[in-house]
Amino acid sequence: MSDTPTAPHPPRQRRKEARPQELIDAALELFAEKGFAATRSEEVAARAGVAKGTLYLYYPSKEELLKAVISQRLSSEIVAVTEYSRGYRGNCEGLLREVFTEWWSRVFDSPTSAVFKLVITEVRNFPDIAAFYRAEVVEPATALVGEIIGRGIASGEFRAIDVPGAVMSLVFPMIMLCLHKHSLGACAPATELMDPHAFIRQHVELVLHGLRADASAPTASPRGRA
Repeated sequence: MSDTPTAPHPPRQRRKEARPQELIDAALELFAEKGFAATRSEEVAARAGVAKGTLYLYYPSKEELLKAVISQRLSSEIVAVTEYSRGYRGNCEGLLREVFTEWWSRVFDSPTSAVFKLVITEVRNFPDIAAFYRAEVVEPATALVGEIIGRGIASGEFRAIDVPGAVMSLVFPMIMLCLHKHSLGACAPATELMDPHAFIRQHVELVLHGLRADASAPTASPRGRA
């Protein structure tokens, strides 16, 4: 009988299970650095430390790999935040503040922030990716924020307002912040921008002030008199 112990979980098996995540991480890095169209599949495989054929075992095409990046990095997060939102028992102002300051700060600080620039600059040439991004990110994210604002209006916490417009007012500056980080901000320090986290907090407070039912309504400009 041999005295040599047998490893219960061979390293190769653990490595195999980790490969999809390694491929997604490598793909996001390269797509952000070079763009989707300019990145070759073999470059992704090499950065992940696997053979090109191994990449195709998990993701049959580069488009499917990008979809996996979008799904894991954004879609799954939106689903999680939506579930959290529907179980939240505080007021809607607190929920919006938490979602935007905490969740968006995490997104901004992570490699996920590159997805917005990647999609916006590439989807025109890849309509299938555009449709996927709309279905997996734009529509559920818009529904999530719109649902919170709608709840606040129904409870009397927020004043009656155009919900789609309020959603865009909240979301678009956040996307632009991520775009700046991976465009001009990647080339030189943005001295004209305040700390990104301070910007997120200030932006949310400005919009919340406008949403509150007790906020002073703007006075209409008087018409000119003859």
